[in-house]
Amino acid sequence: MSNSSTPDLSARRSFLKQSLKVIAAAPVLSTLAFAEPQAKQPKPQPKSKPQPAAPTKPTLTLNVRDYGAIGDSATKDTIAIQQTIDRCAVLGGGEVLIPAGNYLTGALQLRSRTLLLLAPDAVLIGTSNMDDYPVTQVRWEGRWIPGHTALIYANDAHDTGIVGPGKIIGADSLGGRPRPETPLRHPALIEPINCTNLRFEDFSTSYHLMWSLHPTLCRNIVIKNLTIRSTGGNGDGIDIDSCQHVLIDRCDIATGDDCISLKSGRGAEAASQIGSNPNITTEDVTITNCTFADNIFACIGIGSETSGGIRNIHISDCKFTLAKTFAIYIKSRPGRGAFIEDITATNLEVSGTTGGFLRFNILNSGLMGEDPVPGDAGIPTIKNFRFSNIHVTDVPVLVDGTSIHPAKPLEGFTLESVTGTCAKGIYLANIKNAVIRKVEVSGFKGQFLSIANVTGTGLAGATTIDPPKLPDPIPTPAEPYKLH
Repeated sequence: MSNSSTPDLSARRSFLKQSLKVIAAAPVLSTLAFAEPQAKQPKPQPKSKPQPAAPTKPTLTLNVRDYGAIGDSATKDTIAIQQTIDRCAVLGGGEVLIPAGNYLTGALQLRSRTLLLLAPDAVLIGTSNMDDYPVTQVRWEGRWIPGHTALIYANDAHDTGIVGPGKIIGADSLGGRPRPETPLRHPALIEPINCTNLRFEDFSTSYHLMWSLHPTLCRNIVIKNLTIRSTGGNGDGIDIDSCQHVLIDRCDIATGDDCISLKSGRGAEAASQIGSNPNITTEDVTITNCTFADNIFACIGIGSETSGGIRNIHISDCKFTLAKTFAIYIKSRPGRGAFIEDITATNLEVSGTTGGFLRFNILNSGLMGEDPVPGDAGIPTIKNFRFSNIHVTDVPVLVDGTSIHPAKPLEGFTLESVTGTCAKGIYLANIKNAVIRKVEVSGFKGQFLSIANVTGTGLAGATTIDPPKLPDPIPTPAEPYKLH
């Protein structure tokens, strides 16, 4: 079906446009600094956002071999590399050079004002001994639990990161999920927590059955030119967890589980912090110029841990070449609370999907958890989803958007300028102010547009379907949740 009206194009955000220009022009061996923008914007913005300032080249470079690292893939170099990082930090910061070689190491902690530089043919190899990864508090499926640190981690650091073109390889035997007999969370590959001004650029990773890059409670992050491989097991590529002001640019990600997952905590533990902790929400994330392939779930998953809120997500100019379910999957459930709002995707190429292009599931995705948000407050608020300039090739379903709660319908859904081929069309339920126009696809069988409780434009000729089955309400607990 089509509509000849001219699409309304959303204004691009100046913060991340300028981020691309500044970072691309910066020297490779530089630290990252951010400053508040000084120029007055021609139109008012929802928020003032930091943007990268011109980096300055560090004056200090320390070579890990000068501190005893061997790099023969057999000698454990953890102490030598960590001593180099620590010395660089106490001397005011700079670069820690990992020259060519294969460096076997346990967990390494990044420090403020230090940049880990992986030279060509430099490989960091994580040991297979779980004891080499200290135990601390880590995020797992939206909750803080005891678990092992990542191979490379940072806590409360600023102006730090990793720059390639070397490689980081995790020990696949350490991947997996916590279980009753082994309750500690397994190590991620790279995991900064509560950090600011981060760079992850120009290197490649390999790690199965666990997350490759998991920034948590971090701000001002540039993730650029990464090649991430975690196929062969249930392992995400990049998990953005309660982070703000994030740029993911020109990454090539092939994973078992989600290529990119956006989340913000689960249940009352996260929802109770909205307002008191400004860093709990995941917001202002741009994903651009990336290529995705996923063989277990979705290429980009938004949720299902959404209890801290997710907003202002911009996806553009990306290729989706393989997805076990949907290219983009927005998911949550009653008991999460909070909101998912202002999601924009444009200029996408989608093929190789088993499920389809786009799905919303706000009814039953993810684990319920021990402390769900009760009543209507626990039903996530969702609004302003916009998808435009999409080309699909042989997707089984164009849009599956029926799993939405009628108590809190989706306020504002736009699908426009879509071309290509699909086996089935669009299925929507419980949506207000839908706009469907210039959708010109072929190959589908049966009714193209099917709706239940949907208002808006471009709905002429739609068939009516049954509303979705609703989950049981979340009861109010005898004692209100207290953060502990």
